[in-house]
Amino acid sequence: MTRQPRFVGRHVIVSGGAMGVGAAAVRMFHAEGARVSIIDRAAAEGGTLAAGLNGSRPDNAQFFLADVAQPEDLRGAVEASAAAFGTPDVLFNHAGTLIVKAFHDTTLEEWRSLFDINVHSMFVATQAVLPLMLAAGGGAIVNTSSVSANLATPMEVAYCTTKAACQMLTKAIATEYRDAGLRCNAVAPGFIATGHGLRELDLLRALNVNVTEQDIRAMQGRMCNAEEVAEAVLFLASDAASFVNGETLVVDNTLSVRT
Repeated sequence: MTRQPRFVGRHVIVSGGAMGVGAAAVRMFHAEGARVSIIDRAAAEGGTLAAGLNGSRPDNAQFFLADVAQPEDLRGAVEASAAAFGTPDVLFNHAGTLIVKAFHDTTLEEWRSLFDINVHSMFVATQAVLPLMLAAGGGAIVNTSSVSANLATPMEVAYCTTKAACQMLTKAIATEYRDAGLRCNAVAPGFIATGHGLRELDLLRALNVNVTEQDIRAMQGRMCNAEEVAEAVLFLASDAASFVNGETLVVDNTLSVRT
């Protein structure tokens, strides 16, 4: 029996959707019938992605330029996406970055900047879509966390802290809005073979943290690919996860349970 596309007629917003896991999710949502809004500061990559998707299914993908660390930019992009494609049914809060350096060398400005990108952007985007979702009877939100929310890594104190905040935000939103028809879940990947993930490894290795290729094989077998994380995102956003709420789905091939 042929499986029906899971997101036909639905509007999906993806922050940080121009590259890596975000772009993989954008492609998959679009292939499953969604109208997709891509929010990112990478103009060339985001525009090219949207244009390519519209080549196969016209007028169902649009790129919105925004720096998620700037609340008004992000809020404006969400509002513009809703004007273009209607009430969002799914929000994938994926935009994020990292700082790899000793905690005692981390400046307050760097700490604040990381929270602006990794945590405050989720606050802004979620708050922007909530009135629309609630008026429509509900929706699904998926946040990108990390195994670093629960497994402390040397040289990543700030990053680990932001991802722990992401997981509590996920639980609290789910709890507060469950009875209004809203679901909020998170994905927590291990090491991913994306530009972001490979950069993290390079930075950690430069500071003598043990994340060699042999270490990665021992921890999680191999590097995860972007599509494997995106598949988890689509599951959590889909009706198949209708009774999954406030959870974090770990995508790390036993890294967490072996540590």
